[in-house]
Amino acid sequence: MTQQFAERATAVAPSGARNADLPDLVRILEDQNRRKLDVIAPASALRLHDGMLHVSGVESMLTEDGVTQVDGIYRPTGVTDEGIANKLRIPLAYLRRMRAENVPLLDDNVNSWLGQDPGRRFMLRAFRSDSAPGGSPAEGVARALLSDSYKLIDNLDVLLAALDGVKQSGHPTRVTGCDLTDRRMHVRVESDAVAVQARELLRGYRSPFDGRSGDELPMVSAGFVITNSEVGSGAYTITPRIVFQVCTNGMTETRDVMRSVHLGGKQEEGVVSWSGQTQRKTLELITSKTTDAVRTFLSREYVEAKVASMEAAAGTPLADPAKTIEHVTNTLSIGTEAKESILAHFVRGGQMTAGGVLHAITSTAQTIKDADQAAELEGLALPALNAAAAHG
Repeated sequence: MTQQFAERATAVAPSGARNADLPDLVRILEDQNRRKLDVIAPASALRLHDGMLHVSGVESMLTEDGVTQVDGIYRPTGVTDEGIANKLRIPLAYLRRMRAENVPLLDDNVNSWLGQDPGRRFMLRAFRSDSAPGGSPAEGVARALLSDSYKLIDNLDVLLAALDGVKQSGHPTRVTGCDLTDRRMHVRVESDAVAVQARELLRGYRSPFDGRSGDELPMVSAGFVITNSEVGSGAYTITPRIVFQVCTNGMTETRDVMRSVHLGGKQEEGVVSWSGQTQRKTLELITSKTTDAVRTFLSREYVEAKVASMEAAAGTPLADPAKTIEHVTNTLSIGTEAKESILAHFVRGGQMTAGGVLHAITSTAQTIKDADQAAELEGLALPALNAAAAHG
């Protein structure tokens, strides 16, 4: 699979990847793990200066007197700004405007609200950077500002535990693509053994990418997506996914998702270090859930039932496809740019039915550079099918 790394990167660690293969994802996650810093800190230890987040006494600097603890300085990501806005009840649009147009005002606002409750505690997730010349800590990256009860379930641990669960199931699978963003990790797994026919779902459809015919290639295969967020943007989930072989479009079934939320007990102040027993129990649960997911989602019976339920709606003819797509995208709050792409893919697909809307949604998702947005659009394919059938 062709690997595409995100163009934006930091001096701290690779910021992400789109459609990477598994070894490259593991390499990125291992590099990020070496640089992670997780701190429980009171509001009195946090402040903004020139838009940068300063944290008292969390970084080590080697001096003539030995190792000294100094302030850490971290550049907030967009995710962190969202956390600051949420925790301090500052309207997010206003915070973003201050960061873009008036950073001193941003500093004053945030520091004032932090000062209102100096004992309130937060978890800061950050990436350390390499030391600057002279031995002082260089600017790192503030990844997220979270509740002090947030339970860490990190991407590399999740990935290895989930792959262990797949291995324990004994089911033949392969990882077909990996995405990593500031918010989430997405790992797509596909079965090498479960493929069923979906002739009615693919009747008259042509791939908008190369024109191949769904009538000639009517098979779909079983799979699922492993998703995790290290920064509070959602639970660890395993979501079933069906892949159309004619175009490699994928459609996730979000109603059947298995999830594990990141909620734990309150933690003590300082650098966070989970006990081996706590981590082991968490990862054992992930491995067990993944094994259960493989047995459920990668079964012929499960895929056949899902295909049958979709085919009942997919054949609904559309009297006015443009109006139907307008209705569907408005109902599902799909943006203008994606809506235009969906209409173009619908026309190229040649299937003038509700099923054509489903395929246009899933093929458009393949073209979106932002992996989180692409995953969200895939999850809307089945609601779009039902909405199109009802409107058509």
